[in-house]
Amino acid sequence: MTHSALASRYASALVDVATDPKAGVDPHQLQSELRSFEAVFQSSAELRNALTSPSVPPVRKRAVVGRIGEKLGVSRIARNFLFVLTDHRRIATLTEVLDAFDLLLDERLGFTRAEVSSARDLDQRQRDAVSHELERLTGKKVRLRFAVDRGLLGGLVARIGSTVYDGSVRGQLQALGKRLEAE
Repeated sequence: MTHSALASRYASALVDVATDPKAGVDPHQLQSELRSFEAVFQSSAELRNALTSPSVPPVRKRAVVGRIGEKLGVSRIARNFLFVLTDHRRIATLTEVLDAFDLLLDERLGFTRAEVSSARDLDQRQRDAVSHELERLTGKKVRLRFAVDRGLLGGLVARIGSTVYDGSVRGQLQALGKRLEAE
């Protein structure tokens, strides 16, 4: 998933603050706080209209963000970040900024993301084995997202960025066919 340059800049600045040891912030707690605000923001058309409308004075927008943040128990850093987005009329991009933040935070903390598709649901032992193998292959900690793909006959396909690890039956049969054609 690509993000706009604007969302990436805000996300990058937030990651810098979240991972700075002097800030004394738990990046995952900050992430959770901002996602809880995002859920409230997305669930209310009136709130979205009020915070994105140029006719609402910035002082009133700050007051609304501050009150919601207080009710949600967000930290000073999360609240200030929301103020920055509001003041710069970027609050409408909150979801995109947070998605970019999640990716950048994972990169900064040494994680890579993988999407794993399998023919059926994997049990926890199988998920752990896939995780271990992908960590071995990439040399990084891996955050996995699992999905069932009924189009697969068996096995699984893992995607990490643009790299695809095809351990599906179809993939193995295609590889076998190519080897036979080459001979």
